[in-house]
Amino acid sequence: MDEICLGEWWQSTGREILNFLHQRFGFDLCMITRVEGDDWIVLQTEDHGYHIKPGQVFKWADSFCCHMVKGNGPKIAPASEKIELYASAPINNQVSIKSYIGQPITNEDGSLFGTLCAIHPKTKSENISQDIAIIELLGDLLSRILQAELRQFKQINEFKSLRKKVFKDDLTGLYNRRAWEEFLEKEEERCKRYGHPAAIFFIDINDLKQVNDSLGHSAGDHLIQCAANVLVNTVRSNDIIARLGGDEFVILSMENNSVGAEILLKRILDAFCEVDISIAIGFSMRVPNKGLLFAAEQADKKMYMHKKKLKSKLIF
Repeated sequence: MDEICLGEWWQSTGREILNFLHQRFGFDLCMITRVEGDDWIVLQTEDHGYHIKPGQVFKWADSFCCHMVKGNGPKIAPASEKIELYASAPINNQVSIKSYIGQPITNEDGSLFGTLCAIHPKTKSENISQDIAIIELLGDLLSRILQAELRQFKQINEFKSLRKKVFKDDLTGLYNRRAWEEFLEKEEERCKRYGHPAAIFFIDINDLKQVNDSLGHSAGDHLIQCAANVLVNTVRSNDIIARLGGDEFVILSMENNSVGAEILLKRILDAFCEVDISIAIGFSMRVPNKGLLFAAEQADKKMYMHKKKLKSKLIF
């Protein structure tokens, strides 16, 4: 089974489960979500009145699910106002909730991936609590499919097929622009499907023109190669580095949150400082409802802002 089939398996199963929850219990909003740090990201919905879209982000600590996964609140609450933690949850200030269903979705190591949940603006019959086994079964099914897909979807086959193509930059051995565009497209599909965080970095070597003019293009090529080696030795093993052309490099830092991206930024700056190569750099996090292309645009703008500051002798 290839990755495309696996991705469709997760998506289609999710749709069927959400539709089943709506039909079985009559809840107006059924969701599959991802938890990433403080963020509670909506991945899929069956929405009949709440107007919640995939890609919307709520605060995890505000949710009923946050209490549910800790075992502090029930998985089924026909009248959620009777549960003190649910009644006082800040999510009530954003959406009307009188009934709730929730079940954790877990990774292979048992850690939390997200939740399967449903809410309704009116109280429900206490009889729905008798269906707890069904809710747990559906959550377990999603967890197992997720785990199977992520094992298969480590991009091994995708990356192998990409490497077989002419996607290498001759000067540095890094990926070229064509490869970068394909990686970006495929990673955006993965981020949408699973809610993974990602960061994009744009890096530009300062003063390459002066090196070419004063020392020759061979010296400029050597500078570019040195910069490429610094990046290869500095980024994480699953990060993607490409040379877009000239002295411009990009990094796709997959499954990396804002804290990790800040750490990587400092590591890159320190590494170039050690070899006395001046660079301009900018990075941006993927925003779930805007995607990686927008993040790339923002990272590029921030890199040029950094370059202007350096030229004005301002501190980064």
